[in-house]
Amino acid sequence: MRSSTSGPTGDLRRAIDRTGYYPEVVADAVDGAVAGENVVSFFVHHEPTFERDEVRRHLSVLVLTPSRLILAHTDEHDGDDLLPEPYTSTSTEAISLTSVKSVVVTRMTANPTAGPRPPAEAVMTIGWGGVSRVDLEPAACSDPQCEADHGYTGVLASDDFSLRVSAAADGTEAVGGLLAFAASLSAATQH
Repeated sequence: MRSSTSGPTGDLRRAIDRTGYYPEVVADAVDGAVAGENVVSFFVHHEPTFERDEVRRHLSVLVLTPSRLILAHTDEHDGDDLLPEPYTSTSTEAISLTSVKSVVVTRMTANPTAGPRPPAEAVMTIGWGGVSRVDLEPAACSDPQCEADHGYTGVLASDDFSLRVSAAADGTEAVGGLLAFAASLSAATQH
């Protein structure tokens, strides 16, 4: 990444390097998407998945700039007909902060009666209207004898991006990091 080694941009590069997951490829894609803007906040999440006898890796990098939310995802793939050697695919998306409609944060805290403690898990869901989910169910009335067709009722929910982090899988620092990023994003999207 073309950046200084101090400050938020340098910290972002070090966080990408720490994952050990093709850092030059990931940093180049993130740098291109950030396009020279200042980095306000970021979160890097390395998520290995196990598929039979192989480990597949996925890396998500979330970057908040003064005007945009940048999402970068990198996956690794075995070779195929078009690319016979193993390869990575990295996609980036830049969302204007004025387009972000919601930042939903869910915190799961174990044994809450034992006093204050950090959440054991956190989920952040960001909605900007790119993807919506419709949950429909048959509508009914309060008359148990009624057999009329009342149509459907449902909920339209924006669900563009979700990320779950747990202390058990990712460490307590990762949960705190996601919550800090979510707080920065929430503050930046007060329009």
